[in-house]
Amino acid sequence: MISRREALLTCASLLACSASVSLPVFAAEEQGIEPARIKAARDKAIAFLRVSQSEKGGWTVQAGPGVSGLVTAGLLQSGVGPDDPMMQKALKFLTSFVQPDGGLYEPRNQIGNYETSIVILALKEANADKRYDETITNAVAYVKKIQFDGSEGVKKEDVKFGGAGYGRSGDRPDLSNTAFLLDALKAAGVDKDDEAMKNSIVFVSRCQNLETEHNTTEMASKFNDGGFYYTPIVNKDMAGKGLKSYGSMTYAGLKSMIYAGLSKEDPRVKAAFGWIQKNYSVDENPGQGQSGLYYYFQTFGKTLHVLGESTLIDANGVKHDWRKDLGEKLISLQKENGSWVNSNPQFFEGDPSLATGFALLALKYCDMP
Repeated sequence: MISRREALLTCASLLACSASVSLPVFAAEEQGIEPARIKAARDKAIAFLRVSQSEKGGWTVQAGPGVSGLVTAGLLQSGVGPDDPMMQKALKFLTSFVQPDGGLYEPRNQIGNYETSIVILALKEANADKRYDETITNAVAYVKKIQFDGSEGVKKEDVKFGGAGYGRSGDRPDLSNTAFLLDALKAAGVDKDDEAMKNSIVFVSRCQNLETEHNTTEMASKFNDGGFYYTPIVNKDMAGKGLKSYGSMTYAGLKSMIYAGLSKEDPRVKAAFGWIQKNYSVDENPGQGQSGLYYYFQTFGKTLHVLGESTLIDANGVKHDWRKDLGEKLISLQKENGSWVNSNPQFFEGDPSLATGFALLALKYCDMP
């Protein structure tokens, strides 16, 4: 059995192109995979999660509320109602982490932003009757407060400005945690003109391999391919060499830019989309192989849905029905017991609860118009 220390470390590490490229215009044709096949995959996953839920109400509970929040959000998005007994137990478990500062986290983990942002996503899915309004409002105020900005004495020229980290003391911001923060703010109805949204785009732009007036860091020009990396907060040697772009962060960065109000015509958005066209894949997390594959799947699906693209043309001119590609891949990887698990255990994806939660979140976009 995985130790508490191992669970916390791996869970914390989890959240471990040219600017002239134009976005193509696609025909509004029916896309995706047969809904019955998606439903069958969902039903198998739901059955697995019913029997693997702990008595406390969560999944992989030794890791705190993070994994349980992802699984709960995935189940709710898969049609399991908030009044289902499984969901009642899960939501009770998640809300047991409410803290006096409004956050929803396990204090010992010191990853309050990550955990709170994810729990906001789950509670929002269960909030049709407004039962969690106050909890969500307080949680949003908490994650805004710990974002690196002027309220903490961080000036705009500081490379940290606008970013979010795990939430521990002495933390550094990174694109993964910043993307989760923006997911939570967007889900909670925070407007793109909100100060937290505007500040975030400053940091997100500095995570892009694209030299512009928005990114004048030393790394910006090293690869200059429009893709994204994890964080610009690195030592001098790494900055001098640059950081290579990779799939999950590029999709997360592109989605974050759209959430923060950038249009498809913005050079940063065009460059990111160009990188995606050149590196399109559902077989791997481009630049990372099988590492973080299920995190990549759910970010891939959500980003392309947010962009409103039903098909995508890659760098070789091949047209991809990405919903079908993603759905077929996920179905092919599902285990007989209904779970998903990554053969590469990095970033905690060897845990079937986490991988299955990510897979359900990704499946949502495979049969949506």
